[in-house]
Amino acid sequence: MRHAIEHIPVDRADTSEVRGTVTLAFSDRHRRRIRLHDDAGEPFLLDLPHAVRLADRDRLRLADGGVIVVRAAEEPVLTITAAGPIATAKLAWHIGNRHTPVQVLNDGRLRIIDDHVMRDMITGLGGVVENEIAPFDPLNGAYHGLGGAHGHSHGHDHFDHDDHEHDPGHDHKHSHHHGHSHDHG
Repeated sequence: MRHAIEHIPVDRADTSEVRGTVTLAFSDRHRRRIRLHDDAGEPFLLDLPHAVRLADRDRLRLADGGVIVVRAAEEPVLTITAAGPIATAKLAWHIGNRHTPVQVLNDGRLRIIDDHVMRDMITGLGGVVENEIAPFDPLNGAYHGLGGAHGHSHGHDHFDHDDHEHDPGHDHKHSHHHGHSHDHG
């Protein structure tokens, strides 16, 4: 069986002989080791050193030479149009704030995987949503390629106060290690 042992991003030059293509939905393109079939039905083992999010047109180097080209499968997506660049930026912020992968199309529209909750949020914010069947190839996150997992902060702690949800906008006091306390609010 063929072994795909290296991920070659689409933006990295490579002149290897193409030995096939593999078409995968977005949810199937974050992999390290799995048995797959190329688009001609031939099996191969994806055997990478670490998990990688495969993008449309990335290549997988085969141990015996050549590459398999990754294709983004057509799947249910929402294509989003806003009233202008500022409205589009605001919608992109709201989508990103929910950690939802987003694709920015060449014409400035946005695309996400079909999700009724996101559709309702976007239309509630003034966006126009079109259901389509199309390839989904979202942007890589800011931390992509920097060695795996990352942490981030929303500027407040995620914990409960007296068995109710923490509201970062409410007034409360807390003390720091140096013994001083101060108000938030």
